[in-house]
Amino acid sequence: MQPLTEMLVLLAAAVLLVTVARRLALPTALPYLAVGLACGPYALGVVQGSETVRLLAELGVAFLLFTLGLDVSLPRMIAMRREVFGLGAAQVGATTLVFALLGRLTGIPWPAAIVAGGAIAMSSTAILLQQLTERAELNRTHGRLAFAMLLFQDLAFVPLLALASALGPGAGPLDLHAALLAATGGALAIGAVLAAGRWLLRPLFHEIAHSRLRELFTLAALLVVIGAAWISRLAHLSAGLGAFLAGVMLAETEYRHQLESVLRPFRDILLGVFFVSVGMLLDVRQLAGQLGTVLSLLVLITVLKSAIAALVTRPFAGAPFKALRTGIVIAIGGEFGVALGSVALTDQVLPQHFGQPLLLALVLSMVLSPLLLNHNKRIARWVLREHGPPQRTAFQRESEATGAIGQREHVILCGFGRVGQNVARVLEAQGFEYIALDLDPLRIAAARLAGDPVIYGDSSDEQMLSLAGLRRASALVVTFSDPATALGIVRTARAQRPEVPILVRTADDSRLAELKAAGATDVVPETFEASLMLVSQVLMLLQVPVSRVVRLVGGIRSERYGVLRAVVGNGEAPALEQSEEPRTEVKSVVVPPGAWAVGRTLAAARERGVQATVTGVRRRGILGRDPAEGTVLREGDVVVLYGTPEALERAESVLLAG
Repeated sequence: MQPLTEMLVLLAAAVLLVTVARRLALPTALPYLAVGLACGPYALGVVQGSETVRLLAELGVAFLLFTLGLDVSLPRMIAMRREVFGLGAAQVGATTLVFALLGRLTGIPWPAAIVAGGAIAMSSTAILLQQLTERAELNRTHGRLAFAMLLFQDLAFVPLLALASALGPGAGPLDLHAALLAATGGALAIGAVLAAGRWLLRPLFHEIAHSRLRELFTLAALLVVIGAAWISRLAHLSAGLGAFLAGVMLAETEYRHQLESVLRPFRDILLGVFFVSVGMLLDVRQLAGQLGTVLSLLVLITVLKSAIAALVTRPFAGAPFKALRTGIVIAIGGEFGVALGSVALTDQVLPQHFGQPLLLALVLSMVLSPLLLNHNKRIARWVLREHGPPQRTAFQRESEATGAIGQREHVILCGFGRVGQNVARVLEAQGFEYIALDLDPLRIAAARLAGDPVIYGDSSDEQMLSLAGLRRASALVVTFSDPATALGIVRTARAQRPEVPILVRTADDSRLAELKAAGATDVVPETFEASLMLVSQVLMLLQVPVSRVVRLVGGIRSERYGVLRAVVGNGEAPALEQSEEPRTEVKSVVVPPGAWAVGRTLAAARERGVQATVTGVRRRGILGRDPAEGTVLREGDVVVLYGTPEALERAESVLLAG
């Protein structure tokens, strides 16, 4: 079959199955796995596993880890060193040893048994991180500890792969000198990525941002990800590890949000290719022929691996329930484990009767992983015989979180971007409550972490407006600059509640009359309001009486800005940096175990050089605004900061690493 035909079949199958999965509220990984299984070489044979597919799959993992690195700063990595090198080493070492002993009991030689144990110890970075992010569990205790283990597994893969290659029939004795050179090369590659991120990438993106060419920014972002992955692969390290470190270095710059935005489409598509490639590995014929052996291995790996991970996690988690959840999450197989097993099988390190069922069990574990990850909490409760609070859907949790505010007088904010957040801060300062609606999951996660009442939903949807308490709302503010979006929201709100005041923000007056006709109480065009502010300031400087200025500005507004229309054009806003003035933003920093700030006051952090404003501290779900300087920070606190990107970077460094 022609490559173009193969690509068309894959795309058609992916679009169909992903649409069905979304309708059924299934994890996005499952339809891609099903596409790979159905179209792969062991089923319909539409697509054969090729080097190109494997390369794209590896790039998908690299893009995922890069975007994850943008949310994990270098100080946070330093604060997590105990979990990465302590817990990660314990999990890989204990799992490898236990399964190597079991392999030795079945008659497999020690070196081969160690390779098999190492393959089982690996977990899927792509599946775990995607599922934990979708379930908003990455910042929970079990998500954070699982992430630390994944980082160490990426490092441990290199020596395990070297061991598997050295045990092949054509390989000579293990060369310690070559191993030392490989380790040195890996360390130099990591150092090169860190140095480039520290001294090269920030000036590079600063210059590119000044060019205001969006496509140039996108090209530079792709160059950084693929370049970091290439350097890492040259040193025989995981491509994802280099991309992750590049993301960590760029997390301390003001461009991380833009980077995440431009790379998200590439990441999602390439991750889909990765899951398709995993599905292609599953040989249905062998699975049917050795079903009993494969299923037995699958159950043994899942149960024993989760138990080992839970035991080594217990000192780090603080509670058996959290430790067991971590163990269940990390119990799935991984792409590195499949790669390690494939090399060992090809080089005849592992016998066929053991290696083939092991590979099938690992791949099947990855295929079934979304089901296991979605129910990790329920499984942990069942195993420990605990009765926690009833399971709630995301919709129910959002309803409960906003229900109390929705029953009182409040303001509904449609959109929680920069304008929406500014309106929210002013309302909060004046004692008014609000509920915000937005469709950006990353923005919502950050806002919820900071304690803001923001829910995921389409503002033009009747059900979402009802959930936000439209019947009790004092006003509705539309902060989206797109007039078409604003029109849909205004019409929906007016149909439900004709008398509610609706304020709409627009970029200009191009559809002002249409918005007013749809029911907007008032429309605020940004360009004209900025002009009016400048006019007011100029007239005041020219000693024009304040009363006259107020009358003049009011008259211009009453004429719907008619005086200004002849001189204000519809120029397109610049793609990147809008101003040379320093930008300010809000950032939430979670205080992990072992961080410098644990047990210290905000005043002590201030003495260390924190210049960003601490607007709140969230503890056990309760947000305290404007905390006192004597507030003592504890493990798990969320510190809400406000300031320039440089001030936020400095504050996070102090809180995490001192």
